[in-house]
Amino acid sequence: MDETIVAISSALGEGAISIIRMSGKGAIKIISFVFSKNLSNAKSHTINYGYIMDGEEIIDEVLVTIMRAPKTYTKEDVVEINSHGSIATANKILEVLLNNGARRAEPGEFTKRAFLNGRIDLIQAEGVMDTINAETEQARKAAVQEITGNVTKMIEELRKMLLVLLSNIEVNIDYPEYEDIEIVTRKKIEKEIKQIEKKIYNIIEESENKKIIKEGIKVAIVGNPNVGKSSLLNTLIGEEKAIVTHKAGTTRDIVEGRILINGIIFNLYDTAGIRESQDIVEKKGIIKSKEKIKDADLIILVLDSSRKLSVADKKLLEETKNKKRIIVYNKKDKENKIDNICKGIYLSTKTKEGIKELKNEMTNIFNIGSFINKDFTYLSTARQINLLKEAQKISKEILKTIKENIEIDMIEIDIKLIIEKLDEIIGKSYKEELIEELFNQFCIGK
Repeated sequence: MDETIVAISSALGEGAISIIRMSGKGAIKIISFVFSKNLSNAKSHTINYGYIMDGEEIIDEVLVTIMRAPKTYTKEDVVEINSHGSIATANKILEVLLNNGARRAEPGEFTKRAFLNGRIDLIQAEGVMDTINAETEQARKAAVQEITGNVTKMIEELRKMLLVLLSNIEVNIDYPEYEDIEIVTRKKIEKEIKQIEKKIYNIIEESENKKIIKEGIKVAIVGNPNVGKSSLLNTLIGEEKAIVTHKAGTTRDIVEGRILINGIIFNLYDTAGIRESQDIVEKKGIIKSKEKIKDADLIILVLDSSRKLSVADKKLLEETKNKKRIIVYNKKDKENKIDNICKGIYLSTKTKEGIKELKNEMTNIFNIGSFINKDFTYLSTARQINLLKEAQKISKEILKTIKENIEIDMIEIDIKLIIEKLDEIIGKSYKEELIEELFNQFCIGK
């Protein structure tokens, strides 16, 4: 990390201001080469007015912020240039800095340096990305808990409990002759591990429940041809996104839309009508529809209330019965010819009657109201949750081995394995390829 990196940190496009960020040992030296004033002795955390120069040519009138290590985002010397907001100006300043010794930053490299230099842990780094990507107020609040270290504290508490137990076991193994040490029995270990396993279980359950705050809910709108799936998607999102005709098989591919209900994003997928078809394009669309049904968090099964249930309708009812679903009886504005064999919502995409009830049910079925305004301290990524599940699996194995009277020193090894999993969550230990993959998901300049 001896190189000095630079990138445009603001979004490219027209705007009042662009921000070009530089970090590394040579940052202040490089800016002094190209600024109209010598900033080599400038005080830390000061803003300096002047011009970026390319030889004798003035590139732009700017404000340059000098931040000296270690009290910076990366714990290195950092320079931020506020220029006028055109793409051409920002790119020219970037070019001048590159020509004077800086290197173009890779995606997420500033945050990667903050992690590697010990300013933030891995959960906080992921929180930075979650803050950038937050699309709702709830997602923002959850990301803040990661950045401020509150999620890390939750994992650290588990580590502390395990480390205390581990140290007591090691003392008993290494110094059995000492009379004044606490004797660690299998019964005591079992009690402690049960308590830890319960805490892990609660964190996993809460995290998986609240993961929808960050990722949203995947909703597949399914049904047979011409029941009104595309019309329902258009009505829910308030725009004509899906093509609607009276001809069966109009929808050949997945059409997507998004709506926000009570602070939660619902990702809607209008699927091709499921039927037997000889059309090769429609057949591919039907295959994709079945994949979406399998992958969806929620199924909205649309039936046409103006006609009797068909064999195909009954087949879809059977195929989706074990999924979280809402049955919609569409075309309420017409004569009802269907038997309400399952509880559902009668509505009309034509008159909009029943749409409000459908939206309410979409939130009620996930019990969103029970947690939407509660504690936002939970794990938010699949990486974090999967590692904690691995830790939970090991803790269950320990409880099993205790009943089988396995030697305590073997239990000690498994406790260390749990600690290793927790260390991976917060980044106390990590694999280089994981770090590369994680930070490559960031935008350039962060």
